[in-house]
Amino acid sequence: MPPKRPLPGVDAFVQANGLELCYQEFGAAQAPPIILIMGLGTQLTAWPLEFCQQLADAGLRVIRFDNRDVGLSSKCDESAGDHDSVRWAFVKSWLGKPVNVPYQLGDMAADLRALMDALKIERAHLVGASMGGMIAQILTAQNPERVASLTSIMSSSGASKLPQGKPKVLWRLSKRPASKEPEAIVQHLVTTMRMIGSPTLQRSREAWAEQIRTGIARSYYPPGTTRQLLAVLANGSREALLRTIKTPTLVIHGDADPLVPLAHGEHTAECIAGARLQVMPGMGHDLPPPLIDALASMIAEHALSHA
Repeated sequence: MPPKRPLPGVDAFVQANGLELCYQEFGAAQAPPIILIMGLGTQLTAWPLEFCQQLADAGLRVIRFDNRDVGLSSKCDESAGDHDSVRWAFVKSWLGKPVNVPYQLGDMAADLRALMDALKIERAHLVGASMGGMIAQILTAQNPERVASLTSIMSSSGASKLPQGKPKVLWRLSKRPASKEPEAIVQHLVTTMRMIGSPTLQRSREAWAEQIRTGIARSYYPPGTTRQLLAVLANGSREALLRTIKTPTLVIHGDADPLVPLAHGEHTAECIAGARLQVMPGMGHDLPPPLIDALASMIAEHALSHA
């Protein structure tokens, strides 16, 4: 029996791929399902409520969930096998050598497939942001019969020839908060998000701080972010995999992304047959409030035209 469907915005849980995954739903149960997959170390709450509601209002059954190792979903055992340090993983990834990791992005794609099974969803529209886009790409390539449409946002093909993000931004991601005091953590993350976010569509420090405090109160688990990052570094190039995708695909990327430059989105669209690239002026590596309406509208249109 499928789990009882929760009220919008209410956490519910299913057993999937040996894990307990937390998810939320919006919209009519009989509507075409669309699943939102968030990025590195980021909880389901990073998909704005107004974005989810607009997709639901357009006639979609919206599901957002916490990946493994983040939010309220299962955390992986820190003693489960040896793995490389992040710095060594970066070096090995750059040299094209295998990276030792606790789990792979393919395992996270299997989590997504198991979530669909647990919710009795045979076929869904997938929307992935950053690392979530990579997970969605993998599932779409490996199980095309399960995916009605794909939307890849501020993500990448992983090809080694692509330009890197700005050095100061990459260096920022390796820094830790000055202390373990909650407010020090908040302010550290605010600075980070303002560095990678949309420069001309920027949220204030106060707006970011409020969002981040809410997220930390729900869950704060840095080791999970580290393990997810290792999975990304170990995955390497998905170019050959992307070239097998025939699923209707929309690629959305900002022209002001300092972390994953626009060239990554362009190459993703180039690799997928028939993919449409939508460049968002002024958008960085976030979902800025001024663009939520436009993003929801184009994603809903893409999904519903391939329902």
